[in-house]
Amino acid sequence: MDTIQLLRSIPLFDSLDDDDLKALSENYLSERRFAAGTQIFAQGDAGDAMYIVASGDVNIFLPGEDSHRISLEDLSRGQFFGELAVFDEKPRSASALATTDCVLLELAHRTLGDYLEQRPRAALAILRTLSGRLRDTNMQLSARAAVNVDAEFEKHLSWSDRIADKVAELNGSWKFIIILLALTVFWCFGNTEWLGNPLDPYPYQFFNLILGIFVALQGPLIVMSQNRQAVKDRARAETDYNVNMKNEVNIETLLRELSEFREEMAQRRGSGGIVTK
Repeated sequence: MDTIQLLRSIPLFDSLDDDDLKALSENYLSERRFAAGTQIFAQGDAGDAMYIVASGDVNIFLPGEDSHRISLEDLSRGQFFGELAVFDEKPRSASALATTDCVLLELAHRTLGDYLEQRPRAALAILRTLSGRLRDTNMQLSARAAVNVDAEFEKHLSWSDRIADKVAELNGSWKFIIILLALTVFWCFGNTEWLGNPLDPYPYQFFNLILGIFVALQGPLIVMSQNRQAVKDRARAETDYNVNMKNEVNIETLLRELSEFREEMAQRRGSGGIVTK
């Protein structure tokens, strides 16, 4: 396994030079192996290390009621997680599970401190990367999960897309049927023999040619509109999923905080800190 090449592919370390990467790879990373189904760490555990996925797959999730997990992200080779723990050593904000047999490279808080003391240039590179990730996170948190999919699509429609939508909308209405019948009656009446020198006498070959061309153009336009509608439906489904996921995470957080609050109140009552009448 080429650890240096793996580190080079990770945004957190891609700005380090070859010497820094070699020192990090040979002296500061520990290889950890986890079997499929093994929990790497749990939410609330003390955070003292970050992990880089060298092989296998890892799922980051929030634990829920009745063993129901709220999946947040699936990670594979070249991705990393738990990076904030090597700086603040705060409790883990989520849990990690090895979904397949995996090999992880562990970078502990104490080890990183020793590494940065010896190589201060690497500290600036890592801080730049972390600051960019924090900015991206702030932008994602400030953005609304719910968006008006129809309005977003309307903003980016070209004139040809609008024509296709209008044709598809017209074809599925009584207006189109009435217009086509009226045009047929008008054409047949206007080209009767008794009016003299008709432009398109019976059997109205020119009119049939126009209808054939119209039908040939009509089909692709309708299919274009249907394909765009399918894309719009997928966007709606993705938006609904994001909204539901955000709501589920928020509800799970509120329930957990409420449970902690109840436990704290029960402890205070039991210790006599709160007097009830």
